[in-house]
Amino acid sequence: MTKPLSKELFQKAPAPWDLKGEGVILVYKFPKIWVEEQGQLPEYLKGKFTGGLGYLMLVNYTQSPVGPYRELLLIPGKFKPQGKQSITRIFVDSEQSTQNGRANWGIPKETMDFDWIEEDEKIKIQVKSRKEPLFSCEIKPFGFPFPASTKLLPIDLYQHWEGKGFYTKPSGKGKAKLARVKIQEVNPKFFPQVDQIKPLLAVHIRPFQIHFPKPIIHEGSF
Repeated sequence: MTKPLSKELFQKAPAPWDLKGEGVILVYKFPKIWVEEQGQLPEYLKGKFTGGLGYLMLVNYTQSPVGPYRELLLIPGKFKPQGKQSITRIFVDSEQSTQNGRANWGIPKETMDFDWIEEDEKIKIQVKSRKEPLFSCEIKPFGFPFPASTKLLPIDLYQHWEGKGFYTKPSGKGKAKLARVKIQEVNPKFFPQVDQIKPLLAVHIRPFQIHFPKPIIHEGSF
């Protein structure tokens, strides 16, 4: 677990946030038994998975209120009782993003190291805990660009953090291409083994912009 920064180092950047960059989205229909047994769910979500589309996202933010950073996250799908999605695992390479993500939206971010290299029309991404690899993949966009937005791939989040429930509905848009994604390594100590499941679709979006509004915050869980 990432330790909080000292007050001197932790610069608060309250919601809303507007961010720009590029991202890769893999769209899944995760089996319920896989999510329950291998999804590494937090306690408040166990036994509540109801299905829906799930997303694996890799993001290279070039602009944000806390500066550039990279991100890997998993949204398995929707959960009872309100049919909201939840980010269950998420890593970033910025401690400022980690602390503000937790404080603003209850997102359970952890800080890791990222390599994000683009060469020969391919993008190679590796996420590491210190020097121990936890995830790596290779992405190759192809085809003609088309518009993409959260209207097509909606995100409607519920997160529980430190005794509070956070409801957030981000909105985003950008220009996408289809992508071939080869997941090369997943370390199950850190992240669910998504390489066991075939995605329905993969897209590379560049450029894109996304808006994270102020959440609605309730005391307690669902």
